[in-house]
Amino acid sequence: MTSGITPPSGATAGVDLSGRTAMVTGAGSGIGRACARALAAAGAFVHVVDLDAAAAESVAEAVGGRAHVVDLAEGRLVAELPTGIDILVNNAGLQHVAPLADFPVDRFELLQRVMVQAPFLLIRQTLPHMYARGWGRIVNVSSVHGLRASAFKAGYVTAKHALEGLSKVTALEGAPHGVTSNCVNPGYVRTPLVERQIAAQAAAHGIPPEQVVGEVLLSRSAIKRLIEPEEVADVAVWLCGPHTGYISGASLPVDGGWSAA
Repeated sequence: MTSGITPPSGATAGVDLSGRTAMVTGAGSGIGRACARALAAAGAFVHVVDLDAAAAESVAEAVGGRAHVVDLAEGRLVAELPTGIDILVNNAGLQHVAPLADFPVDRFELLQRVMVQAPFLLIRQTLPHMYARGWGRIVNVSSVHGLRASAFKAGYVTAKHALEGLSKVTALEGAPHGVTSNCVNPGYVRTPLVERQIAAQAAAHGIPPEQVVGEVLLSRSAIKRLIEPEEVADVAVWLCGPHTGYISGASLPVDGGWSAA
């Protein structure tokens, strides 16, 4: 067990990842940071990938892992990341909100490079190691927007739907080799990305931030609160545990009932 990391509890208490090597993208904050911490707490050595050098180094130091400062939009840089990975968590993402007619082409392309091309490249270059060991876990942090759409989010919704397809193909090809691939589909999580959306919506509508959360962001959610990053991380680690080897090609909503409506 990694020194200084709180041991897992609850749903992930039985997950022992000692001897496993994990990689988490976008691990400098939010869901990625929570995943890095949870995986390290379960015993894995974690490669922390982020665009923010200070954030990556801070998380890596905290979990006893290794930091990699990489712009995932640059495919040639993705190729420089380690390939001897047992657990890959594709989490890095970004958002842009605009009507389709005004959606900047460069922003649309950027979202696809970070949230579709980079996961594809990382899966492609880590699968040989997983196949050789007869075991691997790929967790793609998708979104409820991988299952549903919202107006003005063409880039994000397109990318997350594509990630869902990539995950399913990976599940089919990986099955004979002991590799599973699944998506975790959270609703609105208390992350810096969502906090920025709340502030922008509050300014645009001239309403308090708490009103944005209750009446705008969570209008389609049955449970009226933001999800905590640690709740998403618990699902990700659970998918790496001893009782989930038959779960593959799935999309697990962690959305407060949004997709049930």
